[in-house]
Amino acid sequence: MLKQFFDWVGNLPPLAQVPVVIAAFVAVVGLLLFFLEVAPRSGRGYSILRVVVSIAVPALVLFLFGSIWWAIAIAAVLGGALFLMDYRSKQGKGYILQLVGFLAPAVFLLLIGLVYPSIQTIFAAFYSSRGRFVGLENFQWIFSQPDNLVTIRNTIIWVLVVPTVSTIAGLAYAVFIDRSRGEKFFKILVFMPMAISFVGASIIWRFIYGYREAGQSQYGILNGIVTLFGGTPVNWLQQAPLNTFLLIVVLIWVQTGFAMVVLSAAIKGVPTEQIEAAELDGTNAWQRFTNVTVPGIRSSLVVVLTTISIASLKVFDIVRTMGTAYPDTGVIANDMITLAQNFETGRSAAFAVLLFVLVLPIVIYNARIIKKQREIR
Repeated sequence: MLKQFFDWVGNLPPLAQVPVVIAAFVAVVGLLLFFLEVAPRSGRGYSILRVVVSIAVPALVLFLFGSIWWAIAIAAVLGGALFLMDYRSKQGKGYILQLVGFLAPAVFLLLIGLVYPSIQTIFAAFYSSRGRFVGLENFQWIFSQPDNLVTIRNTIIWVLVVPTVSTIAGLAYAVFIDRSRGEKFFKILVFMPMAISFVGASIIWRFIYGYREAGQSQYGILNGIVTLFGGTPVNWLQQAPLNTFLLIVVLIWVQTGFAMVVLSAAIKGVPTEQIEAAELDGTNAWQRFTNVTVPGIRSSLVVVLTTISIASLKVFDIVRTMGTAYPDTGVIANDMITLAQNFETGRSAAFAVLLFVLVLPIVIYNARIIKKQREIR
């Protein structure tokens, strides 16, 4: 039936397709609201409305698609559901139906979009690309190849350096910019890289690291400065392991604005009474910051560190745009995609499982922090 509907929409003129799709979307939303909000309510009027809907919807299906069997099936399912809702609403139990109705789509999407692919990936990690069971052979290949060890090392460097530097820089900006006259202007400048995609940011920084041979006009800003002072241009992205840190700078540049916004809001939420009390006790600005402000924004610091750490673990765009042509810049996410594109599904899945193992401690730590916060509340 859905295929027939989409075929019918596809045959319409382009200008007519848009209002039809919008109308269908509004109809689906209205139907969901009816089942979740209106149908479970008690009262004679709502019972009559349920009867009308149980007749009108199958009639509409019969009119639009000309299939009596579809109309009978929808009438049976719809009539049974509405009868159950009518009975439950009279018993004062409509809330359970609403709860199930709201949770069911989310649970269904999680199952088909997260749980099933995760289980499928874990199983695929123990098979070859030809579908033959190989046990731990894919993991053995990961840890036995020098290039893979460099990839794992780089990923760990990313997840250690980027969250630390981004959070410290964001916190510094949050503290000092809040005290300046042009607070809004400076915050916009710092936050602006967040509005740029990782690919766009990578292209910008390629112009900064750009290299041409000595004697030629340098288009890279960094080499332009070097040659301006009489130095020899350097092919920065060829210098391993320096090139990894140069790529890391791009993600730090993007994520610092996010850290600044979150931590700035958290700092403004610290009670002024605590700061004034600490000031009366004779503490200096640094002592007030470390003993009052930082403990007051601890939950926000955890959120920022967790978010940026996960972004660092799954970084792909920056390395793919800037680093694939240069030595020793690989990360797990990039190698995982490359292997999948080369139809090495088993090894790609093994990398995905390894990435999941690296993410797991961050998630567990964040869950423990949230649990402690709930206990304190």
